[in-house]
Amino acid sequence: MKQPQFTLLFLISFLIINLMGFKVNSQTSEDGWTSLFNGKDLTGWKQLNGTAKYKVENNEIVGITKTKTPNSFLTTEKNYGDFILEFDVMVDPSINSGVQFRSNSFKDYRNGQVHGYQFELDPSNRAFSGGIYDEGRRGWVYPLSLNNNGRKAFKNGVWNSCRIEAIGNSIKTWINGIQCSNLIDDLTPSGFIALQVHGIGSNENHAGKEIKWKNIRIKTENLNEERWSSNPNVKEMSYLINRLTQNEVDKGWRLLWDGKTSKGWRGAKLDFFPKSGWDIKDNVLTVLATDGAESTGPGDIITENVFSSFELELEFKITKGANSGIKYFVDAELNKGTGSAIGCEFQILDDKNHPDAKAGTNGNRTVGSLYDLIKAENLSIPGRGKQFKGINNWNKARIVVKGPLVEHWLNNEKVIEYDRSSQMFRALVAYSKYKKWPEFGQWVSGHILLQDHGDTVHYRSIKIREFN
Repeated sequence: MKQPQFTLLFLISFLIINLMGFKVNSQTSEDGWTSLFNGKDLTGWKQLNGTAKYKVENNEIVGITKTKTPNSFLTTEKNYGDFILEFDVMVDPSINSGVQFRSNSFKDYRNGQVHGYQFELDPSNRAFSGGIYDEGRRGWVYPLSLNNNGRKAFKNGVWNSCRIEAIGNSIKTWINGIQCSNLIDDLTPSGFIALQVHGIGSNENHAGKEIKWKNIRIKTENLNEERWSSNPNVKEMSYLINRLTQNEVDKGWRLLWDGKTSKGWRGAKLDFFPKSGWDIKDNVLTVLATDGAESTGPGDIITENVFSSFELELEFKITKGANSGIKYFVDAELNKGTGSAIGCEFQILDDKNHPDAKAGTNGNRTVGSLYDLIKAENLSIPGRGKQFKGINNWNKARIVVKGPLVEHWLNNEKVIEYDRSSQMFRALVAYSKYKKWPEFGQWVSGHILLQDHGDTVHYRSIKIREFN
C-alpha cells in the first residue's frame, strides 16, 4: 500500500506545482485575454529602428523622446494576425505617437524600416487620434477627415482607453468608446505590435517628452463574441482592388469597370473601345504614353451609360510629368474635332513637373482641381495641404454629385465643393476655356470619362453608386 500512496501524493504535488506555476507564469485570463506587459519589465518586447528610451515605471511602459534619432519602436517579439487589442495611453500634448499593428521589419525593405498599420495618437489640433496611418508605405489610409465625430474622442492630459479590432480585412478602432475608423484592407494579414516614440529631429524643446502605455492586452481566439457593434455613421473606406464589400453592395455601389475587360466603356469619339493605347492587365487600366498632347493617341474613353446624381470613387497612379483627368457630365457630341471631349474635370496632374500646374488662374489646373475653374485646396482640415501621395503611388479620387452640389475628394480629404447651378459657377465658366459651350456643367446628365493626354496614367477600383 505504501507505493500507491507515494505515487498518489507525488501526482497531487505535481499537479499543484504545475497549476501554481501556470497561474504565476501565464498572463492569459480565463476569458481568453492575454496581457502583453507584465507591469515589471520589458520581457516579450524588443526595440527597432530609433534609439529613444523606453522604461518601466509604476506599472507603465514609458517612451521618452530623443533628438537626432528616427522613429523608435518597441515591438512585441510575437506576430499577430486576427486579434482585438486594448490599451490605455497618455501622450504629452506637444508630440505625436502611435501604436503599430500588423507591422513588420525586413532587411530587404528599406534596410529594416518598420512598416505597417499604425493607430494614430495625435494630440494636435488636427485631432487624428484613432485614425489609421500606413507607416513606411502608403501614408494615411483612414484619416479622421472621414469622421469628424471621431476627432473628439481623444482627450489630452488624461488616460485614454483605446481598442483595435483587426479581423480578416476589417480594421476598426475606438477611443474612449467612440468609434474612430472603419477600414477594409488586405495588404498585410499579420505582424507585430509596437509602441512608437516619434522622431523629433534636432528639436531640443521636444526632447524628454513622455508617452505612457498601460493595461495592454490582446485576444486572438473567439473574436466574434467580443466584437463591438460598428457605428453606421462611421464611413467604411475600402482598399480592396476591384472588389466590393458587402456593405458597399448593400449601399448600392457597383463596379464601373470590371478589372478584366472593356465592358461598359467605349472611345469618346468612337462606337467601340480603342483597339490599342489603353492596356488592361492585372486589374489595372492604363492609358499608354504617346506625345503628351490632348487626345492625340488612343483618345479618351467614356462610359456607355450617363449619370446624374452619383458618387464615383477610383484610384489613380501617375508617372513623372503626367497629365490626365476624370471628367463627368460629358457630352460626347459637343466636340467631334481635335482635343478632348467636353465636361467638368477632376484634374490629374504631376504638379511639380507638368507646366499646366502654373497655367490657368490661381492654380486651378493642379491635381484635384475643377480644371480651369476652381483650385483644389484642403477643405476638410483648413491649413493642411492637399494630400497627394506623389508619382508612382496610388491615390484615391472621389467625386460626389447630388443634384447641383458637387465635391472633389483627394485621398479622403475634400478639396473642392461648388454649386453648378449658382451664379458664381456661371461666372467662372464665362471666364474659362469652356465659355463657348452653352450651359456647360449644368446639363442634367452625362458620361464619365478617363482622359488620354499623351502620358502614362493608371486607373483601378473604379466604382459608382447613384442617388435618386
